[in-house]
Amino acid sequence: MERSLEELATLVDGEVEGDATVRVARLATIEEAGPTDLTFLANPRYRRFLATTRAAAVILGPGVACDRLPVIRCDDPYLAFARILRLFHPMQRPPAGIDPRAWVEAGAQIGASSTLMAGCFVAAGAQLGERVVLHPGCYIGQGARLGDDCYLYPNVVVREGVQIGARCILQPGAIIGADGFGYAQTDEGALKIPQVGAVRLGDDVEIGANACIDRGALGDTVIGAGVKIDNLVQIAHNVRIGDHTIITAMVGVAGSTTIGGGCAIGGHSAIAGHLEIGDGVSIAAMSGVPGNLRGGQVYAGIPVQEHRAWRRMIATLPRLPEMRKEIESLHTRLAALEGLPTDEGPTEA
Repeated sequence: MERSLEELATLVDGEVEGDATVRVARLATIEEAGPTDLTFLANPRYRRFLATTRAAAVILGPGVACDRLPVIRCDDPYLAFARILRLFHPMQRPPAGIDPRAWVEAGAQIGASSTLMAGCFVAAGAQLGERVVLHPGCYIGQGARLGDDCYLYPNVVVREGVQIGARCILQPGAIIGADGFGYAQTDEGALKIPQVGAVRLGDDVEIGANACIDRGALGDTVIGAGVKIDNLVQIAHNVRIGDHTIITAMVGVAGSTTIGGGCAIGGHSAIAGHLEIGDGVSIAAMSGVPGNLRGGQVYAGIPVQEHRAWRRMIATLPRLPEMRKEIESLHTRLAALEGLPTDEGPTEA
């Protein structure tokens, strides 16, 4: 499916510099692009490849010069790349219908345009909207509801009572509505607390592969509209996440914490329970969050602190052995000047 640069520039609100009639057949990385490919440059680390790329044309942001290729100039090359890639590779939905090897219990409601593949299970009382796709191995529990245009990849589990909005994508192995980790200690051991809440996902949510979102103990766990959750993320019971927050891989959020809208949480971070994370917070990868965070700030470290303070601390760490020796030397000199006993100070471990 070839497209001209003029067509593509119109799609992304950009302008063509050079021959606007050049046609491209696909998108490719700047290192691997060939003579019929369109590429892009969003990360300055790859700027050196502008001199050697074999692409037919390149998407560039303001102020980046390139005289050897036609250019689609726009404000955000990465966003333009995403929009053009969606044009070349629209999501393919299989034909509507229920495979005879799928199991649908009496009382379940399935939209006429939905697709259920072999090995799916839909329990009584579940409701699936129009154009919903269930790949093999999906489980939809009793009373669960899925909005229009949801797309569930293989082996997704949506347990009883879970509500999922429209246009949500659940990647393979995602589990929505597992029991929260709730126990009361007794002399005989841990007593399981029934988890009688559910999970509610807003519209346009995407959940990554093998991510787990636990049901609430009493109320619901709530994921706002447009939230994107990466692979292997754990969201505990009664967590609430605001609209359009992004959580990357291997993050853990403990129970009853509220995360605001428009946040970005870096991979492998851990957030303690019963906290308030404000709107627009950014948390760097591998951070530990033990307390509340003010909105609109960037945080990093274990425990987290504001990013500028964390950078100063990290810059100091390599100098600590040298600084310790200097302090011990100054201490010895001061003691000698004042005629005090010399304190050898702490010894090396």
